[in-house]
Amino acid sequence: MRILVTSDAWHPQVNGVVRTYERLAIELAALGVEMSVLAPHEFRTLPCPTYPEIRLALPDLGRIAERFDAVKPDAVHIATEGPIGWMARRYCLSRRIRFTTSFHTRFPEYLGQRFAIPQSWTLALLRRFHNAGAGLMVATPSLSRELEGHGFERVLPWTRGVDTRLFRPRPVRLFGEETVFLYVGRIAAEKNIAGFLDLDLPGRKVVVGSGPQLEELKARYPNVLFAGKRTGEELAACYASADVFVFPSRTDTFGIVLLEAMASGLPVAALPVCGPRDVVTEGVTGILSEDLRSAALAARALDRETVRAKAGEYSWEYAARLFLANITGACLNGEAHAPAARKLARPAKAVVRPR
Repeated sequence: MRILVTSDAWHPQVNGVVRTYERLAIELAALGVEMSVLAPHEFRTLPCPTYPEIRLALPDLGRIAERFDAVKPDAVHIATEGPIGWMARRYCLSRRIRFTTSFHTRFPEYLGQRFAIPQSWTLALLRRFHNAGAGLMVATPSLSRELEGHGFERVLPWTRGVDTRLFRPRPVRLFGEETVFLYVGRIAAEKNIAGFLDLDLPGRKVVVGSGPQLEELKARYPNVLFAGKRTGEELAACYASADVFVFPSRTDTFGIVLLEAMASGLPVAALPVCGPRDVVTEGVTGILSEDLRSAALAARALDRETVRAKAGEYSWEYAARLFLANITGACLNGEAHAPAARKLARPAKAVVRPR
């Protein structure tokens, strides 16, 4: 079985979308499914306004047709609503190819904050985009209910996973012995990082990541340690070196970093919003409160072994099987190979694997 994923977010970007599909390709290969990605580097591109490190593909329907002809996909998934997503959508509709989509980014809120574009306008555009597909994959129940309330149709559940071999407790203290409050992620205005850095907390605040707001925040908060972008073992050691993971975002649709922190035995302090509300177990793996300072202080008392154990319930294999089940159910009904594909896709229950 061959699946073509089209995405406006891909390497060298480092974000939740890229990491999700990067790992999905590995897990699907283990299930005997070949996943190809149609990404910006295959097109002429321009820098995205206000995010010059993100490259936007210039329209090229001929290139879209070439890739579809080369891959000959059994199913198509449109991951993002950027130029590539719109081109792939147009191609599929013109040839009556069924496709699924996913909702990764809260563009109505982002565009409203940065450019004062009314959220109703962006919601209408996104609703048109996604409702043309055979199914819309959404990461959390809270977001599913919200989108359905806005008129989005055929919403399908999908989750994320975490590598508990990489992200685990370790006997390291990269940032010293005092209490460490950690943020990991993209350093951009929509992440509300200042909401964390403004808190009056004991010990040390550490920010790991890069992004367009990095230099501004470094200048505003000289006492904060900005550790830069970290990946792999270096990133895992950062989590293990902290005492509380602080997640100030109000707009993330899931937050893979929440799972990475929890797998490292790191309790979470976050706002009670979509994403944390679905991933964090209140009073067990983290504290959710509009008073983020109180949440951060209270999270220090949570049991780190219990935090890690709950993270083990999120398996990338399970996430891949659920993705495949959605694909086959939405796009392959009636196809000759659909029964075998659905058998492969049947989600096994996510289990905690001791490490």
